[in-house]
Amino acid sequence: MLKFVLRRCLLVVPVLFGLLVLTFVLIRVAPSDPAAALAGENATVEQIQAIRQQYGFDKPLTTQFVLYIGQVLRGNFGSSVYSNRLVVDDLTLRLPATLELTAAALLLAIVFGVPLGVLAAVAHNSVLDHLLRVFTVGGLAIASFWFAIMMQLLFSMELDWLPLRGRLGIMTDQPPDWTGLYLIDSLIAGRIDIFLDAIRHITLPAITLAFGGMATITRFTRAGVLDILQTDYVTYETAVGYPRWIVISVYVLRNAIVTAVTQIGLLFGALIAGAVVVEYIFDWPGIGSYIVDAILTADYNAVMAVTLLIGVIYALVNIVVDLVHALIDPRVAEQL
Repeated sequence: MLKFVLRRCLLVVPVLFGLLVLTFVLIRVAPSDPAAALAGENATVEQIQAIRQQYGFDKPLTTQFVLYIGQVLRGNFGSSVYSNRLVVDDLTLRLPATLELTAAALLLAIVFGVPLGVLAAVAHNSVLDHLLRVFTVGGLAIASFWFAIMMQLLFSMELDWLPLRGRLGIMTDQPPDWTGLYLIDSLIAGRIDIFLDAIRHITLPAITLAFGGMATITRFTRAGVLDILQTDYVTYETAVGYPRWIVISVYVLRNAIVTAVTQIGLLFGALIAGAVVVEYIFDWPGIGSYIVDAILTADYNAVMAVTLLIGVIYALVNIVVDLVHALIDPRVAEQL
């Protein structure tokens, strides 16, 4: 198992390097002058040239890339033009908010997606199955930004049930900064009032972000359960008189969940990337809203750092997914 993890970590290195090269080249060859964007509309030629020299934009592209790689290897992603702080400090400050939102959305997607998928498979070709298929298609087709705005209009503006934006209310104190995750930190501090306020603020963005993922998990769980239900050993277990719920929960679901686990792992990385729009609409102070501001202000150091961070998260999640497969299916463990 240890050799497998080490081998996968080594295979991740060229992937991340390729991602870094691609992002760097795309940013630098874009038909715009980054120095002019940083200087502003009213900047003079001398000011633009000074910024170009300050950030090394006047050097050849290969030289810029070598210098940037050297910085990354030292853990230095440069300074953010938008915040005037080190990019590493910005990511450290904002990443917990994104991880908390993503984890909440993924938890909602799993809690509702897996049971709905099993229910659709057991009730195959029934009215319920058709309704759930319409629901999943809608979940995959609806744009997240439109769904987010509709949720705000209904639950915040019209019904006034949930907050419109932010992680906490303006009158609520922040919990002690132990993990950066407000839900966990508030419980550790024993502040139930902060915990409940954080729950209210995270509900709408988490549901918005989870909707598409829940549809994906439902579809893959349904397909996996249908395949297992048609196997001979399930037919035998049903024939000998095992209760239906035992056959489904013990024998069918464990074998059918392997495909869904793969999607759950990939969804975690996809939700972090998809949180860009949701965070910006709900004013959620994570890396999603951070990279939007970075793009609007031509903050290339921040864009590069966030892209690399998301790539690392994808790679780590894939490794964890393979390990979970090994725990679920012993045949996979023998191949590691």
